[in-house]
Amino acid sequence: MSANAKTNAGAGVADTAAHDVVVIYGGTSAERAVSLKSGAAILAALQRSGVHAVGYDPHDCGLTGLERLAPSRVFIALHGRGGEDGSLQGALELLDIPYTGSGVMASALGMDKQRTKQIWQALELPTPECIMLDAGSDWDGVVDRLGPSLIVKPVHEGSTLGISIVDGAAELEAAYHEAIRYDARVMAERFIQGEEYTVSLLGDRTLPAIRVEVPGGFYDYNAKYLDDSTQYHLPCGLTAEAESELAQLCQEAFRAVGGAGWGRVDVMRDARGRFWLIEVNTVPGMTDHSLVPQAAAHIGMDFDQLVMAILATAGHAGRDATT
Repeated sequence: MSANAKTNAGAGVADTAAHDVVVIYGGTSAERAVSLKSGAAILAALQRSGVHAVGYDPHDCGLTGLERLAPSRVFIALHGRGGEDGSLQGALELLDIPYTGSGVMASALGMDKQRTKQIWQALELPTPECIMLDAGSDWDGVVDRLGPSLIVKPVHEGSTLGISIVDGAAELEAAYHEAIRYDARVMAERFIQGEEYTVSLLGDRTLPAIRVEVPGGFYDYNAKYLDDSTQYHLPCGLTAEAESELAQLCQEAFRAVGGAGWGRVDVMRDARGRFWLIEVNTVPGMTDHSLVPQAAAHIGMDFDQLVMAILATAGHAGRDATT
């Protein structure tokens, strides 16, 4: 966290003055470092725009510290568990504080890759088949069912933490043990070889799709946040018809889990041109490497304008019932 952000957070807890907006970031999840960067950038944008805003890390004083700040709205920049999984959203609903992003149900579903897939499958939306793994899994049987190229994922983790791409049963068990370091629930998913796209949603708008190209072939944590060699193609290179199809699919996928306010849907496109839904992100990153700001910039919306547009979507309790 920047020195300025620390000062703001500490000063906010020390006094009882009400703040129009509190940006919540940091926390205790494995995505803490990314959350701190996102939150600091959002806070600076709000302050540049004249909003009476303060940053707050719940790692310091939990909900008690947030209540002392008495916000009229909360901008959630808390990635991962504790901020993106419905628990913070539920607390804010009990406190009757409007907040950005999806509600309790959609946040919990978006954080659970298995449940998200089950909903998409029920609605006949295309998503790769998966199998849940445990220590006693039949590794050869998993490969027989899904194919030799697999991606192994912690069910409740983001930022590609704990994810491995494997080729065959010999690598599968080791990938499982790597993933279980991050989550008790681990899944193997059929790996889609092809182009990777991401589509950002803001209110009722779908922002331009981005095609992500990684020299190493795997868009992992390093490629997302640290490596400057990752290429982001805007325009994405699809035909107008294909990009429209992708946008519609991502809107349906986001609505299917009850998504609201803003978010991002990640998609693979196979060699035959078919799109496959991979996951939904209900609190996307807002760092200097993040995708939503890039998509917004492509249509002439700078970072400060984007932050204010997201803030304008902050909603009240009961949002899940209306999405």
